[in-house]
Amino acid sequence: MWVNSRSLEYQGKSGQMNNIPHHVAIIMDGNRRWARDRGHEVLFGHEKGAGTLKMIARQAHDRGIRWLTAFAFSFENWTRPKPEIDGLMLLMRRFLENDVNELHAENVRLRVIGTRDRLSSRLVRLIEWAEEETAGNTGLNLSIAIDYGGRQELTNAARVLAAEVARGIIRSSDINEDLLKSRMGSSALPDIDLLIRTGGEQRISNFMLWDISYAELFFCQALWPEFSSEIFDSALQSFAQRERRFGGDSALDVQQDARVGLNVTPFKAQPR
Repeated sequence: MWVNSRSLEYQGKSGQMNNIPHHVAIIMDGNRRWARDRGHEVLFGHEKGAGTLKMIARQAHDRGIRWLTAFAFSFENWTRPKPEIDGLMLLMRRFLENDVNELHAENVRLRVIGTRDRLSSRLVRLIEWAEEETAGNTGLNLSIAIDYGGRQELTNAARVLAAEVARGIIRSSDINEDLLKSRMGSSALPDIDLLIRTGGEQRISNFMLWDISYAELFFCQALWPEFSSEIFDSALQSFAQRERRFGGDSALDVQQDARVGLNVTPFKAQPR
């Protein structure tokens, strides 16, 4: 089972309801290191990582998270050895061939973001079929980033808008944040609330640059195949304890300002 049939609301140690992120994104780092540390081929680590993603998708649904996005293969990953790339593409095909029907039965909607011109025609057809098959589902929105790069996505969106201006479809003055987002491959995805990276690295690696503008970041040492439900809950608890300001004041700041205002003696001009 990919997800349970009903959503459970997550409660922390205090028993009180915590703030749940609407959209969680994960940089799944450490598959290769995990495999090599155990004397296995790197593809064995990728297979184990696929199992971890299934487990976390279940848990995300149970915690009431509506959107989950996973970084599976980056624009830069094409520089890896060809046998590893071929094996990864095979794993992706197997996932689409074997798991999509189960995703569909569990009301999961699947999207694949990233460019597709370097993928095989067979894989592209499977992606299109999977997206169409699950398009009407209203449960967890699961997005997989394949051949994805944040800079490349923004560049492509800018190129599309430039072409539309050149053809007279829009004016340059029409371009705003919403219009730029609408031309991005991830246009259907909302802003990311929580970005998790495994594997001990503390960088974002060209992932979802637009949508993580105000995301909370959570880094952990665990390699992706060993990422557990307990660590995921720790990330959610960390998120729940943070106060998101979006460039403004927190609720505490507003309360303190109000108290200060009450204690200030009004200034009265003295007659000359």
